[in-house]
This record gives sequence, C-alpha cells and structure tokens, in this order.
Amino acid sequence: MNKNYLGWTISLAAAIALLALARTPVTAQDQVKVTGKIIVPPGAAAPKGLPPAGPKGPVPHMPDGKPDFSGIWNGQRALPNQEPPVMLPWAEKLTAERTNNYSADDPEARCLPGGVPRAAPYHYQLVQTPKLLLMLFEGNIHSYRQMFLDRREHLKITEPLWYGDSIGSWDGDTLVVDTVGFNDKFWFDMAGHPHTTQLHVVERYRRRDFGNLDIGITIEDPGTYSKPWSIQRVSTLETEIEMSEYVCNENNSDVLHLVGK
Repeated sequence: MNKNYLGWTISLAAAIALLALARTPVTAQDQVKVTGKIIVPPGAAAPKGLPPAGPKGPVPHMPDGKPDFSGIWNGQRALPNQEPPVMLPWAEKLTAERTNNYSADDPEARCLPGGVPRAAPYHYQLVQTPKLLLMLFEGNIHSYRQMFLDRREHLKITEPLWYGDSIGSWDGDTLVVDTVGFNDKFWFDMAGHPHTTQLHVVERYRRRDFGNLDIGITIEDPGTYSKPWSIQRVSTLETEIEMSEYVCNENNSDVLHLVGK
C-alpha cells in the first residue's frame, strides 16, 4: 500500500472516530472504557485480537554478539487481556474529564512529543550501535529518542524531559531500558491518563525472531497510581518500506476542531 495513502487513511479514520465521539452521549459510567490495557474514549472501538505476525527467520546480531534491533518497525500494539492501571482519585477524575471532553487538550494533537510509553500507529526505526539505541519516529513531530547503552547511572536532570533519560543494560538477550527524568506534560494515551515527575518506566525489549519484537513495559508513579502496572506490546518488522517524511504542523487544521465541550 502506498505510504501516503496509508497515512491519509489513518487520518480519515481518526476524523471519523472524533465525529462518532461527538455524537455519543457520555455518562459518568461510560466516560472511560477499558479493554485490557487498550483504553478508548466513549463511542470508540478498541482493536481486537493479536496483530499479524512479522516475517520469520533468525535474530540478527551485533559484532559483540548482542541482538541487533535495527530496522523499521510497525507501531507498537498492546496485547489483549491485560489489567488496567489502578489510579489515585485525582488521576481517575482527571482521566474521566479528559475523555469526556473528547481529548480536546491532548498535547500530541498540537504536535508536541508523545512521551513514554505512548504508542502510535506510525512506523519507527531503531538504529543500534554498541553504545546507543536510537528510536526515530515517523509520526508526530518526526522526533527521536536516545537509549544509552554505555552508562549505568542517570544524568542529574535539572529540566524535566518529554522522553526522559534512558539507560539500557542487557539481561541475556533482552535489553532492559530504565527511564526517569520526565516532565508531566504528555498523556499516556488518547484517554488522557496522566502522570507526575515521579514517573519511572522500565522497558524490556526482546527480538523473538527476525520479524517480531516483544516489549514489556512497567510503569511506576506513586504520585498517580496506587501500584506499578505493566503493559505487553508487540511490533513487527517492515522489510519493504522506507521511513516517510511527516510534518505534523503542515496543513494542520485538527486543532481548530478539537473544541471539546
């Protein structure tokens, strides 16, 4: 499928979803609908089942013997049947308000970074060296995230970050990425799940075979959630495409339409 057409299709689907939301009455009972870890606004449908598997084959390795995650990957997708987070009262109230307002204040809709661990339908590219794993985002603001593999301590963060400070270490063939130093500006998802600057995210990346990447994410934020919670995601490798240029603000009229209530 032509990448430009695919992007147009995704945008059209998002617009249809927003129209559906605008016509759906919202009550206190259905402000937030939870399907496993996939949390969607009222009136919207959550994806069902597992995504198609990626191409099979042996895992490629770096010269030092570590798995090589390099490649262009489809947007991460949450697996079904996962437990929802347990929020503190203020966070539960804020999430319901944001969802009830049709996510009109979502920072990502204004071309700000999505943060961690927000997922998107767009592709991303992993570029791996012995010292760094670089994640290049096709969507949103065409930004990037750095995961440092050559240091063991976090930087002293004086200015909180959208993507935090990420350091990686190896547990066998699994890359464990520990991230702190976040600001509190981004949302975890379209439903508007919040967080504080106490946020601590641990990701576990495992390349199961040539074309399938398993990602386990544990989120800890005692200022927002009563206990840590986990997400399981999967990405599949794309072998026939290149990353496309994506300029979030170009011809962007969505912000004018995100009026909420």
